[in-house]
Amino acid sequence: MAMQGKIIKSIAGFYEVYTGGEIYRCRAKGVFRALGEKPLVGDDVLMEPTDLVSDPKEGNVTKLLPRRNDLIRPNVANVDQALLLFAITHPAPSFALVDRFLIILQQKHLPAVLCFNKQDLATREEIAELRQVYEACGCRVLFLSARGEGEELDAVRAAVRGKTTVITGPSGAGKSTLINALCPGASMETGELSKKIARGKNTTRHVELLPAGEADTFLVDTPGFTSLYLFDTKAEDLKAYYPEFAPYAASCRFHGCNHLSEPGCAVKEACRAGKIPRIRYENYVSLFAELKNQKPDYTKKREGRSSRGE
Repeated sequence: MAMQGKIIKSIAGFYEVYTGGEIYRCRAKGVFRALGEKPLVGDDVLMEPTDLVSDPKEGNVTKLLPRRNDLIRPNVANVDQALLLFAITHPAPSFALVDRFLIILQQKHLPAVLCFNKQDLATREEIAELRQVYEACGCRVLFLSARGEGEELDAVRAAVRGKTTVITGPSGAGKSTLINALCPGASMETGELSKKIARGKNTTRHVELLPAGEADTFLVDTPGFTSLYLFDTKAEDLKAYYPEFAPYAASCRFHGCNHLSEPGCAVKEACRAGKIPRIRYENYVSLFAELKNQKPDYTKKREGRSSRGE
């Protein structure tokens, strides 16, 4: 008898399928190879049990149900949103890396929740600056201490409830600690920061969907990244990914203004007046130059290069 489930893990040709109460260790039927299809973590599938005695129980994946979307890094399907986790300090956040993540998520039409960890180690001024910079670009911004409890962690729980959420960000931000807080049964390994470079050790080796204890709520852990390259993005299109520019761009003197050295640029004037966060504008200028000067194949080879993660 066929049962519906969700693939939560894939290792060495086996798929762990979560059916809402039990996990089956499954193989994929040969029909997928004939059709040129490959099941992904996050796929909703039909499976047929073959062994109800073993622990875990076993079965065969027989059909892939329609996907809403799929990603390459991480290689996962049916994602609803991404939670970008950065530390406020130790290590200090890279604003350029935040922007790269936000641009890629806009390209994939995925909503972003930007979460800053270790607020207990930060000053009020640091927290206020981060809130002002990223709420200005229309991003939902949360602050927490992942090792603690309270209203901040409850806000994160509410943000992921009923969704499949990719949790990603740079090394040392506290992803494994946060996942352990949201999924008490996860027992994710946490890494100590390198004293020399203030980065973490890589504790995430594969993509895995973690049931978060509430209906239809799953978290996807991913390896840490120190570099994230943009590709298939033209420099002239970059301004579209900075939504805080839009209210002023229509007033620029020249149609198609790139907001760089052009005279009469309303975006630059808004930045000088403090209406657009300076760090966002400076990141835009830097990324524009990078995209303008990059070689065609360079970023494709290095996009999403995994670091020694958290």
